[in-house]
Amino acid sequence: MTPEESLHTVRSTLDAYVDPYLGEPLGTAQAVREVSARGDGFAARIALGFPVGGYQAEFAAALAGQLAAAGITAPLTVELESDIRAHAVQRNLKPLVDIKNIVAVASGKGGVGKSTVAVNLALAWAAQGARVGILDADIYGPSQPLMLGLTGQRPTSPDGKHLRPLMSHGVSAMSIGFLVDAEQPMVWRGPMVTQALTQLLTETEWGALDYLVVDMPPGTGDIQLTLAQRVPVAGAVIVTTPQDIALADARKGLKMFEKVAVPVLGIVENMSIHVCSNCGHSEHIFGAGGGARMAREYSVRLLGELPLDAHIRAEADGGRPTVAAAPDSARARPYLEMARRTAAALAVRSRDRSSVFPKIVVEET
Repeated sequence: MTPEESLHTVRSTLDAYVDPYLGEPLGTAQAVREVSARGDGFAARIALGFPVGGYQAEFAAALAGQLAAAGITAPLTVELESDIRAHAVQRNLKPLVDIKNIVAVASGKGGVGKSTVAVNLALAWAAQGARVGILDADIYGPSQPLMLGLTGQRPTSPDGKHLRPLMSHGVSAMSIGFLVDAEQPMVWRGPMVTQALTQLLTETEWGALDYLVVDMPPGTGDIQLTLAQRVPVAGAVIVTTPQDIALADARKGLKMFEKVAVPVLGIVENMSIHVCSNCGHSEHIFGAGGGARMAREYSVRLLGELPLDAHIRAEADGGRPTVAAAPDSARARPYLEMARRTAAALAVRSRDRSSVFPKIVVEET
């Protein structure tokens, strides 16, 4: 086999590899940017559409296995990089300047751990190399100040018009909880809430971000629908727990985003399995498989099945969520994998949506 033929074989073999997070071949994703001969082996430069921090070793080993299965035993050096792009939002809205993608994290009801999922998603993306912010859109019950260890802190306004977000664990954060007393109830009607959120979003100096995670208020009422219509969202994540009553409400949340043409990136099943803090025994105390069934029913991805663990609750209450407090632990790994799947789903969905826009043809008569 000539050197040119060898390079062609390596390239075609890499193009055929199906990345587990993208769920499609690297060739389809146009991820293989360059393949060359290097010494007694080969080198490949590959760019994926999601944060790749911590993925290098696993990815390179998988590609080596792909080549070995094709009879290519020469060593492969992999240069892995991220290519995070801005994706489409609702047609009647414009993306915010410097923020590539806004991702809403929502639930049909309260009590399913949506805010814990949102904050760990943001921290996981930041840990994997992305520039990330989080907006706490739950005006009535903001959770992020406590979870990020920022309770009692106040943002500054250098020009008297814009707020500078607070920083925690490498993530920019903004919340109504930074601006009011923690025990003060927000006795506001819907229009006041949506106006407050719009100001928090547009009058904050976020800087350049790859992702802004919006921790949406629970439910599917007028406030949630209005926010979904006003915020330029690239994709939404629906959080549920396995039991039927939570899934019924999660379906309402999914359909709400469908009504405003926001693509649902997938389902996150939180509290999927309980891990005993004493003996380590695992049990599906809320049932099993509900999130997977819902994902199949609506043809969306199951982004993650997250554990119910006392450490996760304690870490969030202590201002150091799991991904920041114990990034190498077994309980953090599902969050890191969920973050990769979510970003990959956004990258793939953006290409799928290209067929939604009509093709206009002018014919001569």
